[in-house]
Amino acid sequence: MKDGFKKIYDEIISPGRTFQEKVFVILTVIAEVAVFLVFVGDIIIGEYFLEIAILGSTLLISFPITYLTFKKKKTHVGAMMIASGVVFLVLPVTYFFGGGITGGADLWFTFSYLYIGLILVGNMRKLMLALLTIEVILMYAVDYLNPSLIERHTRNMLIKDSAISAILVGFIVYIMVYLLNKMFQWENDKTVRQAQEIEELGKAQNRFFSSMSHEIRTPINTIIGLNEMILREEISDEVADDARNIRSASKILLSLINDILDMSKIESGKMDIVNVPYDVGGMLSEIVNMIWVRADEKGLKFTLDVDPGLPASLVSDEVRIKQILINLLNNAVKYTEEGTVTLSIHCRKTDKSRVLVTYSVEDTGMGIRKESIPYLFDAFRREDERKNRYIEGTGLGLSIVKQLVDLLGGEISVNSIYTKGSTFVFTLEQEVADERAIGKYEPGKYKERGRTDYQELFEAPKAKILIVDDNTANLLVATKLLRKTKVRITTAESGAEALEKTASDHYDIILMDHMMPEMDGIQCLHALREQSGGLCKDTPVIALTANSGSENQAMYRREGFDGYLLKPVESTELERTLLEFLPDDLVQRKDDENTKFESDLIVRQMRKKIPVLITTDSICDLPKDLMRSLKIPVLPYKVYTDRGVFSDGVEAEGDVILKYLGSKDSLAKSEAPEPSEYEAFFAEQLSYAQHIIHIAFAKNASHGYANASEAALSFYNVKVFDSGSLSSGTGIVTLAAKALVDDGQTDTDVIISELEKLRPRINTSFIMDTTEYLYRGGRMTETVYKICNAFLLHPVIELQKSSMKMGGIIIGSRARYKRRYIEKTLRNPLDIDTSILFITYVGMKKSEVEEIRDEVLKVVPFEKVYMQKATSAISINCGPGTFGLLFARK
Repeated sequence: MKDGFKKIYDEIISPGRTFQEKVFVILTVIAEVAVFLVFVGDIIIGEYFLEIAILGSTLLISFPITYLTFKKKKTHVGAMMIASGVVFLVLPVTYFFGGGITGGADLWFTFSYLYIGLILVGNMRKLMLALLTIEVILMYAVDYLNPSLIERHTRNMLIKDSAISAILVGFIVYIMVYLLNKMFQWENDKTVRQAQEIEELGKAQNRFFSSMSHEIRTPINTIIGLNEMILREEISDEVADDARNIRSASKILLSLINDILDMSKIESGKMDIVNVPYDVGGMLSEIVNMIWVRADEKGLKFTLDVDPGLPASLVSDEVRIKQILINLLNNAVKYTEEGTVTLSIHCRKTDKSRVLVTYSVEDTGMGIRKESIPYLFDAFRREDERKNRYIEGTGLGLSIVKQLVDLLGGEISVNSIYTKGSTFVFTLEQEVADERAIGKYEPGKYKERGRTDYQELFEAPKAKILIVDDNTANLLVATKLLRKTKVRITTAESGAEALEKTASDHYDIILMDHMMPEMDGIQCLHALREQSGGLCKDTPVIALTANSGSENQAMYRREGFDGYLLKPVESTELERTLLEFLPDDLVQRKDDENTKFESDLIVRQMRKKIPVLITTDSICDLPKDLMRSLKIPVLPYKVYTDRGVFSDGVEAEGDVILKYLGSKDSLAKSEAPEPSEYEAFFAEQLSYAQHIIHIAFAKNASHGYANASEAALSFYNVKVFDSGSLSSGTGIVTLAAKALVDDGQTDTDVIISELEKLRPRINTSFIMDTTEYLYRGGRMTETVYKICNAFLLHPVIELQKSSMKMGGIIIGSRARYKRRYIEKTLRNPLDIDTSILFITYVGMKKSEVEEIRDEVLKVVPFEKVYMQKATSAISINCGPGTFGLLFARK
């Protein structure tokens, strides 16, 4: 018996059963048990025979229906049959012969609604609920209009029947709800387990593809690198042809691996878009060099049409845009036997700082059938498979293109005439990083050089380079590729060996592999930067790795690498990278035509990373020309108004916001950037610096410190400092940090320590002409606002321990409160550091501020006084007439 029940239970909860099937059988069994108990109760209390007979018949029929329909997986039929029996047979009989409203019928009506609502689905549920409602109305109408048709219960019978009905319906509803919750929990647990299994499977798949990509790139790096050395030599035409074929086959294999890896990332949602400024001319040069050779090998003409007004630098994911264009151009070359392949790029401005770039790839190839176009971007699908079965590829290219365009927020379309050619067009809106136009772009000069044209870009016989890689073949390749540059190369086969060498010798550049046993490249880099007595703590370190993808580039940047080279590495790219980071006095550039060709080919801004960069937020209230001259990057706060969101100090100035707020109905608020915005800001600035110290607004007065600190967790070399001040008080701390860096201090811990000593000495306070803006911003109650307004009370706001406090109240006219505030703030003038003073103000005339300056100088002879207009983020909360004296004490 026990085994039989267990078998039934296992069948009910079997994974092969749908949730609705489980609901039907469990709730129906509960209902049948309830009917059985009612049947027994009716016999005991002596109900009418017809009612007892109907209940007994229902039990005899419903059990077989439930069993058979469940076994045959036809529970929807069983549910409909039982629901019909309840509505058209059981309820009318029990109502008319069970006492009507004096027999507990209302409770069974409620139970019927619940039961039908749970076991039926879709239109059948709606139909039966409608019929049940009509039936209930009719039965109550009959009871009201012709009560003689109802067999009434005596008082004793009424009490017994109602009690039994109340208890049974109560227990049944409780058990139903309890079991439904259990079933939902079972299903949820099942879903969670399945999600975990899928996630683990996805992780395993990603690990496999990533590992496969890394492991295949490593030998390909050796093949392509050593093959390059063969092409540089004086060899026969036959050997040169063989070497070129090896290079072509290697690149095809690499392309296949990239397609599979990228498809895996996209499907698992792991494909990240990394938007950074990039050089448009440089990107196009790399693409043209690659495609021209392939087109030339097939005898195709490759033309380039670039809008001269295209900005020289844009902000987007350069790697993904390049990938899209190369995929489309490769397809155009592969499927075109004769004629032309054309790349066209045009742009138009969408607003002041953004452009919509249109990329078009046109060919005179075989074209695409009209009926195939809707399926063109499906994975593993090819147009005219039989005709193209000998063309290399995975069939993933266009699918990846479509999904990358979607990830970048763009649109792609295709026009094609079968046997005549195709045109692929995609558009991407991008931010402008450099408004200078790219100018005339001539494709003729971008031909790849032949084997006899190789010329090193420079010689640096005194430069010392350390190459770290656990693979001896990779060390051999890198060493041979750099042989003609005459650089002095030292190799290390592990992170530990590299640290031994940097402890005793200085190197101008370090090329570091990532995936190494025991100590990987990232761990080695961190150890190198913190190495006690190390001679390479500030040496540029370039990641030379087989880990592809823009997300990996961003990761290396966050970890502190100065550059990124992907295996297999091109010799020209390797030499350009060394040129970028080697000290100029060690480099002898080659000035022949080949080098001129390279410099024309790629327009790069050669930059050396500074040891420490000081950054801050827009609400530091420092003069813009001062920040520009000191090269202090600033991240703007956001200003939210009814008319949109604006960048503080960039799109919204304090005076403009005050005019907008002149209307009583206008509202505005300022918010700190989100952690993701800070993270993007830090990632961009790490292109120029090895370490960042970000000076933040007082941590208890804004979310800026918390958001910046959260973003800094993604970087090992970014520190966020709480200035403990606001407005120009934060600016003073920023200037102090910058002065320490300019004096040669590169130890971030020492800089932070000095700033901590300065923080309590910063005097940050403001006096407010009106409290209206505090009230409108929700920082003051209406009652307090009215009292202040009526009695000419002017609050003084001070910063104490990173929190805004009420520092006092000054009563009286504008002239009086200005004088009293100056006297109070500048008390004990001998304790004041007189090097710098900021008079930061909101909505005041220049003459008023000059009067304040003259009054201040009568008390304390400050050496430098800045009259600084507050940013919009400060102005919103203070209102016109507000000003503050911000300085440091000794």
